[in-house]
Amino acid sequence: MISEKMKGFVQNNSVIRAMFEEGRIMAAKFGEENVYDFSLGNPSVEPPKEISEAIVRIATQEKPNFVHGYMSNSGYEDVRQKVAESLNRRFGTDFAAKNILMTVGAAGGLNVILKTLINPGDEVVVFAPYFVEYRNYVRNYDGVIVEVSPDTETFQPNLEEFAEKLTPATKAVIVNTPNNPTGVVYSEETIVKLADILRAKEEEFGTSIYLISDEPYRELVYDGQEPPYLTKYYHNAVVGYSFSKSLSLPGERIGYLVMPDTLDDAENVIAAAAIANRILGFVNAPSLMQRVVAECIDAKVDIEAYRRNRDLLCETLAEAGFTCAKPDGAFYLFVKAPDGDDKAFTAKAKEQRLLIVPGSSFACAGYCRVAYCVSYEMIQRSVPSWKALAASYGM
Repeated sequence: MISEKMKGFVQNNSVIRAMFEEGRIMAAKFGEENVYDFSLGNPSVEPPKEISEAIVRIATQEKPNFVHGYMSNSGYEDVRQKVAESLNRRFGTDFAAKNILMTVGAAGGLNVILKTLINPGDEVVVFAPYFVEYRNYVRNYDGVIVEVSPDTETFQPNLEEFAEKLTPATKAVIVNTPNNPTGVVYSEETIVKLADILRAKEEEFGTSIYLISDEPYRELVYDGQEPPYLTKYYHNAVVGYSFSKSLSLPGERIGYLVMPDTLDDAENVIAAAAIANRILGFVNAPSLMQRVVAECIDAKVDIEAYRRNRDLLCETLAEAGFTCAKPDGAFYLFVKAPDGDDKAFTAKAKEQRLLIVPGSSFACAGYCRVAYCVSYEMIQRSVPSWKALAASYGM
């Protein structure tokens, strides 16, 4: 018999992945070109050419036992130094290799830092809507998720409710900007106010509250947006990053954690995170990909393709009569269900061979996530289906 904790995980298996699998079944039945799968955030833009060039060079010119061998649990020191230097150039920070831990993607990094910080019963605050797996990651370490309800006007964090929900048991706060599922970029004003609230509550409670910034979409921003770098605003900020979206490498599972010297108990946090990386079973991040991303640290994917997709899909949905906020980042639209029932909306969309994800999976009922990291041609082909979906609501 499986464990009681795993029974809960199985029962609440990811709706996103379930929809993706449904899409494969429908594609086999109706033909791939006749199914419009907007369910999964799987990058459609190819990785930069520098990636394949670096893989070939490293595989053919560097010593195999070095490239494919063990290293420090934190990762190759020269790779971590290159990451630190890149961040320092871009954001005016002062990190060194010791402040970087290479991780198995952003998900691995989040589990490492939560393992490092969370005791059973500690509270972790999240802002709805939020990435569905956060609640599972927190449950992994017997923490308690505390949800702040969404501000559906702006989808910026509801800071008034946030301040009310912080308690002496609050150990961490997770933010995700640019946001999945809304595509919203948290403004500098929002971050400044959030940091002020955290400092005041730390002083009131006499505790340390860590702000964990989950940033796999940092590079995917449009229209001149620049997401604030949170370690510059709050002393107890940890940043988790992934190259999955920025370099279109989701299957390679490579990312990093940034743990500044300004953290409370920084020396022990940094040491514990390296041990957590090992005892969680990761041991270290993939060795080849560490060396590859170090060589490609300044490479970029063509986000213009995503911007074109966003604009076409926003225009298509608006013309059909749907409501959604135009996103400033990531590659998602958060569409309002016409009758407020996101699950019924998802089911009706599937009748038109449109695969989308209900917002209740992100703790925000009444909306649905549409991932536009697809081909431009697929969006064009889907236009009649969106119109038919609107017609089914009398729009």
